Order: sequence, then C-alpha cells, then structure tokens
Amino acid sequence: MSMPGRAPSHSAVEQNVYKVFPNDLNAQQTVFGGLVMALCDRTALIVAERHSGTTCVTAAVDSLNFLSPARTGETLVVKAAVNRAWNTSMEIGVRVVAENSRSGEIRHVVSAYLTFVGLDETGAPTSVPDVVPESDDEKRRYRSAQVRRDARLRTRDSLRTI
Repeated sequence: MSMPGRAPSHSAVEQNVYKVFPNDLNAQQTVFGGLVMALCDRTALIVAERHSGTTCVTAAVDSLNFLSPARTGETLVVKAAVNRAWNTSMEIGVRVVAENSRSGEIRHVVSAYLTFVGLDETGAPTSVPDVVPESDDEKRRYRSAQVRRDARLRTRDSLRTI
C-alpha cells in the first residue's frame, strides 16, 4: 500500500524549550551532554511519530556534534525535522541553540542526525510515508540524508565482515 508523501513542515518541531538549572551541569559547569542527547532523542521521536503516524524507536545516531557549551540560566531551544524517509526508516535532523534571555545571545550548541524506525502493532518494522521536500534547504537536507545513510550502511556491512 503506497502512502502519500508528507512535507517536513507536517511533523517539524520548531521550539522545544528547556531551561538549564544548576542540577543540569557537569563538572565543568556546562550542561551535561547526556541531557542534551536525551532532549535531541525525545524531540526527534516526536517528529518521527508525527511523520509516520506510528510508534517509533531510535535505530541509529549518525552524529551528535557538540559545538558550544551551554550554561546555567540559559534556555536550550531544540528544533527538529524529518530529512528523508526510506521504506521503514526516517532520518531526523536536530539543531539545539542556547539562548541567554538577558543578553539576547543565541549560540548553536548541537547538531544531530538520528534514524528512527516505524513499528506496527506487533512491534515489527512498518512502512512510513515518503518525505516531500519543498524549500531549497529541505531539498539539500533530503539529498544529504542519503549520503549519511549510505555511509552508515557501508560501515555496518564492513563491521559484519570483521
């Protein structure tokens, strides 16, 4: 059964906000990386389930790059959108910025790419709708997602032969 494709805007999360408090910090007094990783995973899950209309699980994290630290008192703003879908899987791109409410400064702190798989009622992988990119940026992300997927599958196959 063929499903109609959906634009990334159908499922995107524009602003998932999280206020940073002292209990969120590591020994360097910056935000604990695991907290940011969890925020990325949870926000990407929302996008995957909105896009697919199914229960989804994280299948892979292709990259999660910490670009700048966040500190207590700042607000983390998480943005996520589906970049591409294949048969049962989807790549979700996530961007996290730290916002200082007093100064107005905004810093890009994390970029991540996560792959989710849609599941049916029995827990087996199920087909998900295609992505129909509309803007030039969405089209670029759509093409880039295939490059990341190809690399991930090559790595998986190489590791199987070792």
